[in-house]
Amino acid sequence: MDQPMKISAPPTSSLPLDKAFETALDTRTPQFVPTTHFTDDRGWSLMNQMQGVLNAQGQINFSMQYPGVVKAWHRHTLQTDFWMCLVGHLKVGVYDQEKDQAWSIVIGEKRPGTVIIPPPLWHGAATVGPTPAGLLYFVTHHYNPAKPDEERAAYDAFPGFPWQVEHK
Repeated sequence: MDQPMKISAPPTSSLPLDKAFETALDTRTPQFVPTTHFTDDRGWSLMNQMQGVLNAQGQINFSMQYPGVVKAWHRHTLQTDFWMCLVGHLKVGVYDQEKDQAWSIVIGEKRPGTVIIPPPLWHGAATVGPTPAGLLYFVTHHYNPAKPDEERAAYDAFPGFPWQVEHK
C-alpha cells in the first residue's frame, strides 16, 4: 500500500489577486485568495474577482464536474490557472514533482475564493459531496489545440495523494 503524502494547505493570501499572482509565480507555490459573497434578500454575488489579472491572451471557462469524479492530473509550461468553485465543492490538489510537495484545499460555496496555480505544478480536482461542482476558471493563455500547453497524467500517478474524502 502506498504511503500517504504529506499534504499542506496552500498559503492563504490577504493580498489583492494581482499581488497574490506575483507571489505564486515568484515562489512557485499555489495561493488561496478568499473572497466574500455580497448577499441580500435577492441572492448573492461575487464581484471583481479577476481584477488585475485578466488579459487579452487569457481565456475564461466554466466546467461542471459530476459527483464522485476526479479530474487530475495536468500541468502547464506557460499558463497560470485561477480556479473558483461557484457551485458545490471541490477538493483541489496541487503537486510540485521536483520538490515532492503537495497541497490540498476544499473550495466552493462554503469557502469562496480563488486558487492560483502557477506553472509547472500538477493540479486537479475531486468533487466533494453528492452534488455536481461548477468551476469558473481563468487561464493566462488561451487554449491552442494545435499546440496545447498541457501535460497529462493519470489521477493516481502520484501515489499517496488522497483524492477521497478523509473521514475523521
